[in-house]
Amino acid sequence: MARRGGRWTALTGAALLAMGLSGCIGGPDGPRPEARTVPAAEPDTAAGAGNVIGAGSVKLALIVPLTGPGASVGAALRNAAELAYDDFQKPNLQILVKDDRGTPEGAREAAQAAFAEGAEVVLGPLFAANVQAAGGVARGAGKPVIAFSTDAAVAARGVYLISFLPQSEVDRIVDEATANGRRSFAALIPETTYGNAVEAQFREAVARRGARLVGLERYAAGNPGPAVERLRGVIAGSGAQADALFVPDTPDGLVSVGPALTRVGFSPARVRPLGLALWNDPRVMAQPAFQGARFAAPDTAGFSSFAQRYQARFGTLPPRTASLGYDAVSLTAALVRQYGTQRFADATLTNPAGFSGLDGTFRFLPEGVSERTLAVYEIRNNAASVVSPAPKVLGPSGI
Repeated sequence: MARRGGRWTALTGAALLAMGLSGCIGGPDGPRPEARTVPAAEPDTAAGAGNVIGAGSVKLALIVPLTGPGASVGAALRNAAELAYDDFQKPNLQILVKDDRGTPEGAREAAQAAFAEGAEVVLGPLFAANVQAAGGVARGAGKPVIAFSTDAAVAARGVYLISFLPQSEVDRIVDEATANGRRSFAALIPETTYGNAVEAQFREAVARRGARLVGLERYAAGNPGPAVERLRGVIAGSGAQADALFVPDTPDGLVSVGPALTRVGFSPARVRPLGLALWNDPRVMAQPAFQGARFAAPDTAGFSSFAQRYQARFGTLPPRTASLGYDAVSLTAALVRQYGTQRFADATLTNPAGFSGLDGTFRFLPEGVSERTLAVYEIRNNAASVVSPAPKVLGPSGI
């Protein structure tokens, strides 16, 4: 994608879409590593107090929590949408900003109001239950939803998730590990909804790459010790069967997993720890058990540039998920410029070439989930650096 000084150039519009690209990303419902950052500012008085961004002829709805649960993230998504609108040189859009109050009923009411006012597509909501509520209204109206939830269970035809899905991260880290000779995998997985989702994807990815799963233990969140002990013979000592250990937990959970591994004699030099984007946290990188670990996550360059411009505009650093609002608006603006009446058709939104955004290239699959390009980072000396850059284009789907 062509961007100068953090701003979109002309190539980002029609020319970029002609190449099969456009748009951008982030994602809640699961905890993200950046959830600890400075909260987003409330929308500013001049532009944020209004319920509409822009005065174009193409109407779309931005449904986010501006009050109630998630209100600070919702405000950041709204701010980011405004920033994208301005960066795209005020495209032919009218963004109807709706508050879902962080509830399914609020999301349902917001979607009904938006379609009554002529919205052609919904951007949001943020939470899974709210996506389901708004999605039901959208299906009845024959309109698409581009949602911010990271729960793949709420994806469906016409309900597309632009967020970071952990399934893409699992595929990327397993693919990278096997490409570098790791063939025997073990796993420690928390007994959480997040753990359930990534376990299924992990088993599938290991099998697809022709590798072996030599041991897998689940543990109660915050209490990994017994599971680590049960896995000791597989991951520790000279007779360790595994050469890679997958641990998909939050930073809070990983600060308990690390010491538990150290106590049983785990050596990250012999058995490489593997993680997901949640590992991108100083608390994780400080753990001796995770030195040499690798994890999959979006490239940070695009978000860093966005964060600087966001801070200059709104006076605070954005939460990581704010790029969702920016990319969703940028994507719709580019589609409006390029595709006319077919701008939000399923065939347009599921273009297999995908779209390019702040956090790399992504595409929507017909069933509503997304795939994206990701980098692989390695932890050394309490810091992470890229060892495998994010690809510029996506390969064939499902491979």
